[in-house]
Amino acid sequence: MAKRALLSVSDKTGIVDFAKNLVDLGFEIISTGGTKRVLEENGIKAIDISEITKFPECFGGRVKTLNPYVHGGILYRSGIDDEEAKKLGIERIDLVAVNLYPFKETIERTDDFDEIIENIDIGGPTMVRSAAKNFKDVIIVTDPNDYDMIIDAIKNKKDTYEFRRDLMIKAYEHTASYDSMIANYMNERFKGGFGDKRFIVGKKVFNTRYGENPHQRGALYEFEDFWNELNTIKGEASFNNLTDINAATKIAVALGEGSVVIVKHGNPCGAAKKDNLVESYKKALECDPISAYGGVVAVNGVVTKELAEEINKIFVEVLIAGTITEEAVKVFENKKRIKLFDLKKARLEISGDVWDFKHIEGGFVFQDADIVKDEEVLNAKCVTKKCIEDKSDLIMAWKIAALTKSNCVAFVKDSQLVAIGMGMTSRVDATRCAVEKAKSLGLDIKGSSLASEAFFPFRDSVDYASEVGVKAIVQPGGSIRDNEVIEAANEHGIAMYFTGIRHFLH
Repeated sequence: MAKRALLSVSDKTGIVDFAKNLVDLGFEIISTGGTKRVLEENGIKAIDISEITKFPECFGGRVKTLNPYVHGGILYRSGIDDEEAKKLGIERIDLVAVNLYPFKETIERTDDFDEIIENIDIGGPTMVRSAAKNFKDVIIVTDPNDYDMIIDAIKNKKDTYEFRRDLMIKAYEHTASYDSMIANYMNERFKGGFGDKRFIVGKKVFNTRYGENPHQRGALYEFEDFWNELNTIKGEASFNNLTDINAATKIAVALGEGSVVIVKHGNPCGAAKKDNLVESYKKALECDPISAYGGVVAVNGVVTKELAEEINKIFVEVLIAGTITEEAVKVFENKKRIKLFDLKKARLEISGDVWDFKHIEGGFVFQDADIVKDEEVLNAKCVTKKCIEDKSDLIMAWKIAALTKSNCVAFVKDSQLVAIGMGMTSRVDATRCAVEKAKSLGLDIKGSSLASEAFFPFRDSVDYASEVGVKAIVQPGGSIRDNEVIEAANEHGIAMYFTGIRHFLH
């Protein structure tokens, strides 16, 4: 008796060639609706599912495969249920190829809830789960990218238990991801995204050699295809590289095209946005050239040979950019330890996730993503006697402070980060650390603009900032001592702006 394959796919990519190869291997094809039509248009004979179910499709196609002749054929166990299957007239289905209604594409295309409901697949996931459960007897196929591999396995007798088991795991991942997407969407639509359950689903891009430390395992997972678009030119990204790349890229994108950001251990140690990228890099490096050694450099633009030669003067572990030209890559040929990545684009981009979460022991905390905007500074209230016209340095300082570990203060002068203190338990300590490092490097911070991502609880930070010549400060405001802080700014002739928005990053 010929083996039978049930093909019912939403994504028709490669299905015709797959079906032809199955026929050549002696399979009969059973199919449904649009899949059957495509197969027959390409000269492939297919048995209509209604001939198997002995029942017509009904309710506008809502019910077509939910039938014992289908699921019995998929689920019965060879050597255990043979007699019962024969008695019931149920014939084996040996291969099931199913991918699901395009729910994701539908919710991206329309807000029509009736249409969205109709694009929730019922029969498809049920067949996938049935075939996966009986993977010892049934090959379950959910990914068009696997068609050639599966044909090769059948043809060359490589469809082993382990092979089928791996397809089973992939099938349950497929249905779990699909159901999670639906549940998350419904919670977002009707409960503001904070329902009783929240599902976080990622697909693996690659394993890292280890996690944060050598005794930990690690891997990169992505929500969509953002990290798959990362072009690896040289080297292998480690777990820590990826978190540093994320930190550097987020700041560089926030500062805009033409900026350069240097990160070490997840925190910025340099940033600038000048008239050209070479100058931006030089000025970014000035902020803390010692910490920049072995750091991650994010270039929001194109790395040319000239810029590469400048970067190559010190050891940089990772360089990420919109594009790194072939001439620039050659500059780093003799640097064995450097890792080069780009997006093959004119500028850096981030995925722009709207949700954020952090693991805590026993669970995770979940929130809206924190997004920092120019308007927060542009529309900030001047609370002092002195105000300023040009807020560009305040905006840059505000963005850097918002995207750096709290407590943080950032000093920017002429579109260059000249001092930064971060991750401190005291805001005045952060200010002192930033200033002392700048002094030790001979950086002139007189006339700089200072941003604090949260309010100053006391006037001491303002007093200290005045000693080094800060001309303007932006902060959220909201302290019970705001009046004392404003008074200090007025005493020192410093312009101070309140945004009313806090950007803690813990």
